[in-house]
Amino acid sequence: MLQRRHVLKGLAAATLAPVVTPATRCFASATDRMQLGLVTYNWGKDWDIPTIIENCEQTGFTGVELRSTHRHGVEISLDDAQRADVKARFEDSKVQLVGLGSACEYHSDDPAKLKKNIEETKAFVRLCHDVGGSGVKVRPNGFPKGVPIEKTLQQIGISLREVGEHAEGFGVQIRLEVHGHGTSELPHIKTMMDVADHPNVVLCWNCNPTDMIGEGFEHNFNLVREKIGTIHIHDLRNDAYPWPALFEKLKQLQTPAFTGWTLLEDGKVPKDIVQAMHANKEVWNALVRNS
Repeated sequence: MLQRRHVLKGLAAATLAPVVTPATRCFASATDRMQLGLVTYNWGKDWDIPTIIENCEQTGFTGVELRSTHRHGVEISLDDAQRADVKARFEDSKVQLVGLGSACEYHSDDPAKLKKNIEETKAFVRLCHDVGGSGVKVRPNGFPKGVPIEKTLQQIGISLREVGEHAEGFGVQIRLEVHGHGTSELPHIKTMMDVADHPNVVLCWNCNPTDMIGEGFEHNFNLVREKIGTIHIHDLRNDAYPWPALFEKLKQLQTPAFTGWTLLEDGKVPKDIVQAMHANKEVWNALVRNS
């Protein structure tokens, strides 16, 4: 449960007022400069909100995507007062709440599971609006056995359109992470996005090894460049990924979808996370400056 240390600024989170939102501000100005943030999976999974804010401020990370199920406890079960408290904590800090990381997915061939994931996404959208975030991350997560691939791609795309239309009314993006065995291949991701065909549904580029398969990195990036909204980078001290090429591409993006946020997410947790964040900030600065 969140510990409250601020005086609540009213229960504005309980009302729907999407006229001016973090997302709309993001669309207007994010391509002006690149921004570095943190995903709390896995480097911040054991931190509460005050610790997340403190460590991000200390290391120069100016934003955060809060992953569901982690210690910070920002979940769809929060009541109105708790949501207002989360919003106030970030507004009183130098760290922007970029969005929420859900595990919602739309590939299941079970209609009940599909409906549950769609409704859960809509609940995350309302939560994101209430706590002051600008987007909800969702994902594809593989192909069900015995189902034609094209049918699954259509289903994912149609589901994305439904949640995207819903989220638009809250000023919240739906961000499709490039994820899952098979589903992370960029031609399949392009099909999902083409079927969704909604400006509020954008892509979360995930810096996967599959980005280099087929016709290669540049071709795969260009397949979806107009749809890219956010980026999940990994530990930049690992040169297995073509970071200079990626950052050069990102600096050239001038599309309405792109928020400018590069968010560090890595499965390997270092012994000293804060030191690793400092080190990554230095590499990030060099990439932004030199690419």
